[in-house]
Amino acid sequence: MRQVVALVIPAWNEAEAIGAVLREVPAAAVERIFVVVGSQTDPTAGVARAHGAEVLVQHRRGYGAACWTGAQAACAAGAEVVAFLDGDYADPPADLPRLLGPLAAGQADLVLGCRDVRHAPSAMPRHARLGNALVCGVIWLAYGRRYADLPSFKAIRADALHQLGMAEMTYGWTVEMLAKAARAGLRVEQVDVRYRPRLGGRSKVGGSLGGSLAAAASLLRCAVRYTAWQPPASARAPLPSVR
Repeated sequence: MRQVVALVIPAWNEAEAIGAVLREVPAAAVERIFVVVGSQTDPTAGVARAHGAEVLVQHRRGYGAACWTGAQAACAAGAEVVAFLDGDYADPPADLPRLLGPLAAGQADLVLGCRDVRHAPSAMPRHARLGNALVCGVIWLAYGRRYADLPSFKAIRADALHQLGMAEMTYGWTVEMLAKAARAGLRVEQVDVRYRPRLGGRSKVGGSLGGSLAAAASLLRCAVRYTAWQPPASARAPLPSVR
């Protein structure tokens, strides 16, 4: 039986890119698309609506808050799987079926779209890659789980997402998800995707050395924060296979 999939796209001031992103989403892969913007005045909203997406306005600042706003709407709409990707065009929506496949087959609870920058090295500056590798290394040491990336592009079963009790409303969202996934024993698969340059603007985090350093420090603190976290007792049993 086919899963109900909702796609969540945080997109702040991405009017230049969001149309191209939405045009590349495989229509057969998702039932609902939620684009989350920071304010009603963000021109991204009008472009997203013109391309058939449902637009949500987050009421709290932060990347995690945007993801959580979209995830709540997706689950309320009956989604069994929630996928996430950024609205700047760097994540390739055409790869969604590759991420959804292991979930549909019952082989994974969370699938990561790990960024392959070999074909476009400039899409992810060296300092951003180093910071990413450092945080992944700390997660490996603290949780015993090797992750190749901290990607914005990912898909997770709705019941698994609920189990994680997400709390980070800033850029620590992905680190929290991966740390708690390790603690909860979720089955995680990693799929390489061809990362590409963003369309217009500059990354809020990786676009500068200072931004990358500040983000890395915040993410390292986040990685350590959940070492003692335990999933709720009622959620510790293995998740059932997807049928």
